[in-house]
Amino acid sequence: MWRSFLIAVRFLTRLPLPSSGAGTEHDVGRSLLFYPVVGLIIGVLLLAAGVLTSHVDPDLRAALVLAVWVTLTGALHLDGLADTIDAWVGGLGSRERTLAIMKDPCSGPAAVVALVLVLLIKFAALKELLTQNDAAVLLLAPIIARTSVLALFLMTPYVRPGGIGTALARNLPRRATLVVVTSAVAVMALLGGRVAIWPLLAAALLFIGLRAWMIRRIGGITGDTAGALVELTECAVLVVQAFMATAAR
Repeated sequence: MWRSFLIAVRFLTRLPLPSSGAGTEHDVGRSLLFYPVVGLIIGVLLLAAGVLTSHVDPDLRAALVLAVWVTLTGALHLDGLADTIDAWVGGLGSRERTLAIMKDPCSGPAAVVALVLVLLIKFAALKELLTQNDAAVLLLAPIIARTSVLALFLMTPYVRPGGIGTALARNLPRRATLVVVTSAVAVMALLGGRVAIWPLLAAALLFIGLRAWMIRRIGGITGDTAGALVELTECAVLVVQAFMATAAR
């Protein structure tokens, strides 16, 4: 279990942890179970960044927190979002072409526009939330997003043979995954109270819509579409909570 935890942290973040070794495919599959925990670690570090920058200008504070967020994850999920958008736009409705474009490391104009928009929206939402001292969402957003990925692998076929998620999907302990997803959602709902209701609902609706779109377009998921889900879920959670904070003023 410890090796699976280290695999999850090292894959999802750029934290300088000791090497866990290659690990078996069983270890890799079980690492998915720790994705919500990794989200918690990211959230705690983001909260710390928010506290440490509380004395600076709101624009700069939001930019710094966002920079920490991107740096912590090594832009891993942004890369997945870029590849997914390029593939969806350039694939012209063809499953084979969509998968081929998604594998191309180069980014086209659609990917660049999507990244700019997502980061801009995150920045604006962070500025609003930090100004309103509503920093709890910094803890909530990373956990919800990575729990969504766990649910996605549980409920959806992985369609790229030999892809980065093949070992994850093949060795995922399904019963334990269901317990972790259910427990994570329940804990967030209970501890978050009213703060967590709307973000969780927004994430659930986005999950349903994106999963259906992935199945219709390519018949399942890839590592890139999972990364896109993380970015879009975090963005949605921040925006919803920013709207709630604004309405409560």
